[in-house]
Amino acid sequence: MTTPDESSFEAAKVIFEKLKSIPVENQERILRWVAEELGIKNFKATPTAIPLNAISPTSTIAEADLQISKTKTDIKTFITNKNIKSDQQFVTAVAYYYRFEAPQGERHDSINPEIAQDATRLVGCSRMTNPLATLNNAKRQGYLDSNTPGEFSINTVGENLVAMALSGSGAAGITGGKNKSAQPKGGIKKKTPKGK
Repeated sequence: MTTPDESSFEAAKVIFEKLKSIPVENQERILRWVAEELGIKNFKATPTAIPLNAISPTSTIAEADLQISKTKTDIKTFITNKNIKSDQQFVTAVAYYYRFEAPQGERHDSINPEIAQDATRLVGCSRMTNPLATLNNAKRQGYLDSNTPGEFSINTVGENLVAMALSGSGAAGITGGKNKSAQPKGGIKKKTPKGK
């Protein structure tokens, strides 16, 4: 007969075996979804892990933080590697980036119209006419939540959209890929130099 501690250990082993071959950023997301489904309160996933051999025993905390930050993707790279076809998908991806992918000191649990608009500049695409309306539209589509006026946080539907549905070989709506015709009128467009 197994003791409660033994059964917990066996459950942990099963979870470990299932997750070990999945990319680290997806492991964190899966564990958070499971915690939500089980009703576990105040579950905090740790920041994305890096190999222990990447940090020497003599590294200072600042050096370790720098090495961790180097594993993170900048917003331009993150967004342009997503197959984004609309402004609503764009702001959802921005909310995802700032919640999970940005360096630790730059993360936000929620974004606002100013952050969303600034993201267009950082990514190098056309500015949104009305970022607040776009964020509200993304909320209506079920990608974002808003408990405070003007502040929008990504929910599990939005996380699934960005992590799964938008994954691809490039953001068509931003980089002018082969699916550019699918981009809605007024969607995110890559800036082109004047005179081109």
